[in-house]
Amino acid sequence: MNKTLRNFLGELPLAAELDYTLRQKNRARKDHYNLHRLEKSLPAMAKVAAPFAKNAPAGKKILFFATLHYWVEQSAVISLALAGLGHKVTLLTLPYSEWHKKMDKMTQRQRALHTRDALASLSPLVEHASFLDLQETFGTRTSVRPASRLKSALRKSEGSLPASLQRDVEEVSLWDAQYTLMREEVDMNDPSDRALYDLRLERNGFAARAALAYMQANKPDVVLIPNGLILEMGIVFRVARYLGIKAVTYEFNDQREQIWLAQNSSIMQQDTDYLVEARCSLPMTDAMYERVADLENARRGARVWGKSKRLWQYVSSQGAEETRKMLGLDSRPVVMLAANVLGDSLTLGRDIFAASMTEWITKTVQFFANRPEVQLVIRVHPGEKLVPQARSMATVVREALPEIPSHIHVIGALDKVNTYDLIEIADLGLAYTTTVGLETAMNGTPVISCGQTHYRGRGFTIDPNSWDEYYATLERMLGDLPAHRLSESQTAFAWNYAYRFFFEYPRPFPWRLMNFWDDLQVWPLEKVLSADGLAEFGETFKFLVGEPFTWKENSVHG
Repeated sequence: MNKTLRNFLGELPLAAELDYTLRQKNRARKDHYNLHRLEKSLPAMAKVAAPFAKNAPAGKKILFFATLHYWVEQSAVISLALAGLGHKVTLLTLPYSEWHKKMDKMTQRQRALHTRDALASLSPLVEHASFLDLQETFGTRTSVRPASRLKSALRKSEGSLPASLQRDVEEVSLWDAQYTLMREEVDMNDPSDRALYDLRLERNGFAARAALAYMQANKPDVVLIPNGLILEMGIVFRVARYLGIKAVTYEFNDQREQIWLAQNSSIMQQDTDYLVEARCSLPMTDAMYERVADLENARRGARVWGKSKRLWQYVSSQGAEETRKMLGLDSRPVVMLAANVLGDSLTLGRDIFAASMTEWITKTVQFFANRPEVQLVIRVHPGEKLVPQARSMATVVREALPEIPSHIHVIGALDKVNTYDLIEIADLGLAYTTTVGLETAMNGTPVISCGQTHYRGRGFTIDPNSWDEYYATLERMLGDLPAHRLSESQTAFAWNYAYRFFFEYPRPFPWRLMNFWDDLQVWPLEKVLSADGLAEFGETFKFLVGEPFTWKENSVHG
C-alpha cells in the first residue's frame, strides 16, 4: 500500500481502526515501533503496583511525557513505580519511531492504537493520553475526544504561539536537524536539509501548541521528561518552563543503575552549579582520591570500569615517551585540542564566542599553522567510531588546512593512540565540552575552555568569552607555558570537582534506557518498591518528582 493511499485511508473515519482491528492487532508487528513485550508484561506489573499505590500517601500530580518506543517502554514502568509511591501520573505519549521522516496518517494512527492497547493495563493506576489524539483535535475529528475544557484550550492555541515559545520551536528544530545530520551546518538552500528542518518545525510547533493547551487545562505539579533538549522532548520542557511549572529531565551515562537528573534545566546542558555550591567546598578524603584515580586508570588502560561495558579508549596507554616517538614529537611545547563528536546532544547549544565547534576548530588550526614554535595535536574523539555518519573533525581540519604543516598532528578516532598519554604530554589543553578538559586540568595542565561545558568557570580553566579574548589568551600563554601551570589548590579543586561529577552527580536508579529489559530482571518492580529497593532508590524517585536534592556519602557505587 503506497503512502498516498495510506494518507487517504488515514483521513477516512475509522479506516485505520478497522484495519488495525481486523488485520494487525493480534499479529507480530513488522513496524519498528513495537510495544508487544511491554503489553505482555504490564498487567503483572500493574498488579504488583496496585497495593503499594493503595497504601501510599497522596503524592503529586505528574505529567510524564515520552516519545519513541524505547522511551515509552521505560516510562510506562517508571510511571507504575511513581503511582506505587502515591503520585497521580498521566503518561502523555507521542508514538513516533522516526523523528526525521514524515509518516503517513494511517501508520501514525495505528501506532497510536497499538500504544493505547499496550498501555491499557496502566489504568486505573496511571492515566494514558496520546499526543496524536490531540493532533487530530486540531482538525475536524478525533477518535478519542479529550475533556471539553481541553478541547477549548486546544482550539484557542491553534493559532500562533507566544513569541518566546516560537523562538524555542525554531531553536530546537535547528538542533534537531544538526542532531539528525550529525553536522553543525544546516543549509537552508539545500532541499534535503530544508525539508528536514521544516518537518521538525512542523512537529515541534504542534507539540508546543498541544503541550501548552494540555498543561494549561490540567495544571500538573511537575512535568517529567527524558532528555529535555531535542525533539518534542525539548519542546515539552520549554513549555513547562514558560508556564512556570517545575520540570525534571533525565538521561543516562555509561554506568548501569545510575541516572542523571536535572530540575528546571535540560539534563543535556549538565548544569552543575547546585552541585558545586553544595558539595565542592567539602574536603576530599584519601578514599575519594583513590576512587577517582581508579576510574582514570581504567580509562587510561582501556578497561571497562564499574557497572559499564563502555570502553573510553580503544588502546591502552603506551606511555608518554613512546607516544612522543610514535607521533614524531620533539622538544617543542605541545598543545592538545580535544574534539567532541559532532551532533552529540551534549554539544548542542554550547557555543559561546564561536558560532560552532567546527568554526572554533577551523580558526584554531589556522592560528597554529603560523606558530611552528609549538606542536598542535588534535585528538579526534574516539566516539566517532560509533557514529560513522557524523562529519569527522579530521575532515574539518583538512578543509581548514589543505596542506597540514609538519608541526600539526591529527589523531584519528581509530588511531592507536591513548588520549591519556596525550594529556601527560600536553603543556596546554584546548577543549569545547569534552570531559578531557577536566581530566587535563587534573594533571595540573592549563586548559582553555571554549564551549559552555559543565566544568567551565570553576576556577581551574581559562574561560575566554570572545574571539579577541581567545587569541589574546593563546598569545599570552604560549609566551610562557610553564608559568601557567595550575597551582596545587587549583589541581586539588579539579579533583574535588571530578569526584562530585563522576560519583555524586549520577543518582542510583534501577532501570537504564539501554538494556532496560535486562535491568528489569535484576530489579523487578516489586523489588524496587520494597523496603530494600526504596532504601537504594527511594531518594532518587523523590528527586524525579521535584523534591530538593540531598546527598548520601558514596551513594553511587562504582
